[in-house]
Amino acid sequence: MKKSVIIDIVALSSRVIGEYTPFLAQWAKDAHHARIRPVLPAVTCSAQSVYLTGKWPEDNGVVGNGWYFRDECEVKFWRQSNRLVQSPKIWEELKQKNSEFTCANMFWWYNMYSSVDYAVTPRPLYPSDGRKLPDVHSQPMDLRDRLQQELGQFPLFSFWGPNANIESTQWIAKASMKVDEWFDPTLTLIYLPHLDYGLQKHGIDFDKIGKDLREVDEVVRELVTYYEAKGADVLLLSEYGITTVNRPVHINRMLRKEGYIEVKNELGLETLDAGTCRAFAVADHQLAHLYVPNPEDRPKVKALVEAMPGVERVLDETGKGDEHIGHERAGDLIAVADKDSWFTYYYWLDDTKAPDYARTVDIHRKPGYDPVEMFANPEIPLLKAKIGWKLIQKKLGFRYLMDVIPLTAELVKGSHGRIPEDSLDWPVLIGKRTGCIPSKTVAPTDVYGVIKAYVEGK
Repeated sequence: MKKSVIIDIVALSSRVIGEYTPFLAQWAKDAHHARIRPVLPAVTCSAQSVYLTGKWPEDNGVVGNGWYFRDECEVKFWRQSNRLVQSPKIWEELKQKNSEFTCANMFWWYNMYSSVDYAVTPRPLYPSDGRKLPDVHSQPMDLRDRLQQELGQFPLFSFWGPNANIESTQWIAKASMKVDEWFDPTLTLIYLPHLDYGLQKHGIDFDKIGKDLREVDEVVRELVTYYEAKGADVLLLSEYGITTVNRPVHINRMLRKEGYIEVKNELGLETLDAGTCRAFAVADHQLAHLYVPNPEDRPKVKALVEAMPGVERVLDETGKGDEHIGHERAGDLIAVADKDSWFTYYYWLDDTKAPDYARTVDIHRKPGYDPVEMFANPEIPLLKAKIGWKLIQKKLGFRYLMDVIPLTAELVKGSHGRIPEDSLDWPVLIGKRTGCIPSKTVAPTDVYGVIKAYVEGK
């Protein structure tokens, strides 16, 4: 088998390769190119799971970055167990063919308790005093300690949130090269998240995202140079492209006004009580799963959502089947935004009653994805001083609430999740191996075969 490295450059599309990515542009000149028609939803967990299983969400079960767990009556995002992916993985097939094959998964999602040989993924520590401390989980377990001794603590707060920056991507790249140096895996999967941040904040505005493009280009240059010197074949890909948006769509607020949403008063603030709602939406970028337990309510809910400005279509059972997302985890209906819009999770009607987690970075408690977590509220007086005081409280071991996230969805200028009309905004597949990329446009399920062909040396 041939030593291969798959580098997932999040949010890379043909539209952003060029002046601000000199290494990528030059390297790609001698490579084979394809654009990947995105899976619906075009989000991290769904796209990666399709690539690594060759199966659609209707088979592998990953219908988004999160969904409503009906048996627990809870919305859960960013779970990490690989056992949530219900189809065999590419490394399992390759290991069956050759017992000497090994695989390292560096930060691709659902990376805990999998059958890879080496794995590293973000996993904060949550001491009982309320703090959140940067850390990672690894297989084998001591790899976590070894990497952080070599490279320093994983910079979790540059991985997501208002301080998201290139440092976490650089750490992942360095950790990947260390794992290669120590173990020499046959296949290495590397996740580089950096482009996601600026593009979701600013949309396609090169004056604002040019710096981000240059930074990730330099990390890719370092990785490709290192692995090619080791004789590895490198394949670059992405999960989706990000497009410019200007309209947040508040489905849950509409459903609440119509009497479908149930909330619970907790110390004067409102939390969503999903198990008693007649209908609610789990927002995930430009797609929203609508859970409507009573079939008799579904036609009315469908009509109400279809009538909302910013909604392009609502998928029923037939529509879900057409898009290969008809899994039991999916919503009873699925709303897809138009090209200018994206969905918020907001369900409260009065900001003074928003739950305490709404103004924090809290990817696990929010019943939907919240890109506003990338912004610090500019309306807070003496914002830097307030953040500094919170950090002092944290270092002293006191409980604290980092409530600096605004509730202004209009700040978000870029999104993804739907299938863009222009293929310039689709994810890309770029590699130098002849004969492995079958055509100029490939289905997301085809990526599995391309990776397999790379490793098998075909």
